[in-house]
Amino acid sequence: MFRLDNKTAIITGGGSGIGKAIATVFAKQGATIHILDMDEQGAKNVVTEIISEGGKASFHKCDVSKQAEVKQIVDDIAANATIDILINNAGIAHVGTAETTAEADFDKLINVNVKGVYNCLHSVIPHMKQKGGSIVNMASIASLVGIPDRFAYSMTKGAVVGMTLSAAKDYLKYNIRCNCISPARVHTPFVDGFISKNYPGKEEEMFEKLSKTQPIGRMGRPEEIGYLALYLCSNEASFITGCDYPIDGGFVKLNN
Repeated sequence: MFRLDNKTAIITGGGSGIGKAIATVFAKQGATIHILDMDEQGAKNVVTEIISEGGKASFHKCDVSKQAEVKQIVDDIAANATIDILINNAGIAHVGTAETTAEADFDKLINVNVKGVYNCLHSVIPHMKQKGGSIVNMASIASLVGIPDRFAYSMTKGAVVGMTLSAAKDYLKYNIRCNCISPARVHTPFVDGFISKNYPGKEEEMFEKLSKTQPIGRMGRPEEIGYLALYLCSNEASFITGCDYPIDGGFVKLNN
């Protein structure tokens, strides 16, 4: 069950965190992995890890906010393989309210978190229409509930959910399924960096505090998101499209 043999997967932001977990999980299940990322060293390390364990993977340096760049890479991949899976995982975070968010930061979040997803959909879907496939977009619980100081980030993740529903509806007839995943806090290097940057000297205390915001009492693990993505991209999930999956330790439904 949940095998991805003979399937080709494009994973954006696959060089670390959740993207890395998805890439390694998919590779172990037989998929050929193409990582699109700006983090050259991180992505190459993931590729090396996958290949050392008998998997197939390659890295393509790519700024997802630039459509021509995305299209060239996708077309090159499609020239040699059928694209079966797209994981739109690349994204950036931001702390701020409507008042404190600078225009430059707002524009940057739009370009990466919204336009980046659009660029990949725009480039991959024409190839995927030939044989069908599965698309998973990474949203966030920030698209479902109000989170303090996450104005621009929440806005972009709400857009991801909207794009997911639209693409699912538009491409049903081509046997393309499109879903999204909305994680709560997941323990990644990004989280560690965020805490050390914003709460110097209080890292342990803040980690504990952020962990306890999930009713289950801890942050998620990247591989747990990877397993959900695996299910959604497998043949076993062939009846699922147009859905958003919170994976949140009870955050959305159990917090009072």
